[in-house]
Amino acid sequence: MARNELLGKPTYISLQELQKHNKRVAIDGKIYDVSKWANHHPGGEFPLISLAGQEVTEAFLAFHPPTAYNRLNTFFTGSYLCDCAVSDVSRDYQNLFSELTEMGFFEYKGCGVLLMISLIIVMLCVSVCGVLFSDSSCVCVCCGGLMGFLWIQSGWISHDSCHYQIMANCNWNWFVQILSGNFLSSISMEWWKWNHNAHHLACNSLDFDPDLQHLPFFVVSSKFFTSLTSCFHDRKMNFDSFARFLVSYQHWSYCPGICLARFNLFARSFFLLLSNRKVPNRKIELLGLLVFWIWYPLLVSCLPNWGERVLFVIASFSVTGIQHVQFTFNHFSASVYIGQPTSHDWFEKQTSGTLDVESPS
Repeated sequence: MARNELLGKPTYISLQELQKHNKRVAIDGKIYDVSKWANHHPGGEFPLISLAGQEVTEAFLAFHPPTAYNRLNTFFTGSYLCDCAVSDVSRDYQNLFSELTEMGFFEYKGCGVLLMISLIIVMLCVSVCGVLFSDSSCVCVCCGGLMGFLWIQSGWISHDSCHYQIMANCNWNWFVQILSGNFLSSISMEWWKWNHNAHHLACNSLDFDPDLQHLPFFVVSSKFFTSLTSCFHDRKMNFDSFARFLVSYQHWSYCPGICLARFNLFARSFFLLLSNRKVPNRKIELLGLLVFWIWYPLLVSCLPNWGERVLFVIASFSVTGIQHVQFTFNHFSASVYIGQPTSHDWFEKQTSGTLDVESPS
């Protein structure tokens, strides 16, 4: 500890010196030691590792409610960053965030979500009733398509509830996650948070962004044709020889990959929940996935013949596939870079949109 810190006087360090620390970050110019918090961080240890040794104000604002500032004093080292530089785009983002917070835009929760959940329940009831009470093949296809629209909407509800609290109560927010994600869609919300939070913190980094490396089904770089490891998917994740064969096929990330996108989410959910990693609410998460694989096949089995059953499944997965095509356009059309993410242009990387591959700076 520096002499000034012992005397209670503020000390100032350079960004270059901060970069030597793998468990310290700067927020609003203040230096925080998060080494004791890493194992308890709700977003996991990986986000802290990804941006360690950097000024992370933008990422902190994007992923935490204003009340999170109350916890920071516990980790404050007494030091400040002396050469903190912010780009014009980043400054505009921070100003916009402050204005929206003061206007109370982040306080209105619940009504829109309840309306969307009601719509999802109506679509589910209509789809189930169509399967149970109609003998028409056209109705069968329409009900399957409606199921696909239901999954699209439940996907957005899951996405929003995992990004931030969309309900007034955190327990209700968690219930919406499990209901819309696990029970209705067979996608683990804990997997989603583990994967997607890392994506936004390391957006489009070939080494650190898991959304560029949905192993073992598709990737966006030939670098993974000879290795299934990355800074996110480390060697603790063991895949069999068949999975290695799938990744080694050079065109797997195009049309076949898009067709199997949803099955990739199913597989990744089970891979995490059945792994040795620490997973909160593991039993409830697994229960939710198992419930889906009971009610959905049971619903399909209620159709009178195999032809209609196949049509129903194809219709439901084809319609929800529209969402995965959108994901592909959104994620894979952006600039890809190599190396650790940097926080000084964090916001720019969230909104970039070209097909270029940038060299490490």
